[in-house]
Amino acid sequence: MTRFFTRGQYSHCEIAVHIHNNIYQCYSSSIRDGGVRRKSMMLDDKWDLIKLDIDESQIRQFYGATEGSDYDLLGALGVVLGLRQHPHKYFCSEWCFEAITNKQDGWRFSPNDLYAIKSILTRRH
Repeated sequence: MTRFFTRGQYSHCEIAVHIHNNIYQCYSSSIRDGGVRRKSMMLDDKWDLIKLDIDESQIRQFYGATEGSDYDLLGALGVVLGLRQHPHKYFCSEWCFEAITNKQDGWRFSPNDLYAIKSILTRRH
């Protein structure tokens, strides 16, 4: 449904920190997991990985500050409808944008928007 409404190929995004082989520590906010979470995942070739030039400690710090925050379903819908998000809830691309940039306007971005601006996000912040 996300792909349809945002007119793109992506319905979800994660920040994936490589552990070994194809095992990654993945950070995001997931409706399935109830909100902000971190978990080890095996990522196969169905995932598009984009190298980011950010320090892992920045991701861990933002995760520590937001761990357990609820999923923002209305905010995710708001990307399409132009509605602002709940300030203490996150949807996936909102969480990833804010973890990468240390800015609080991630509510404006869908996973497809993040992919479209990846050249900006891959520069050091």
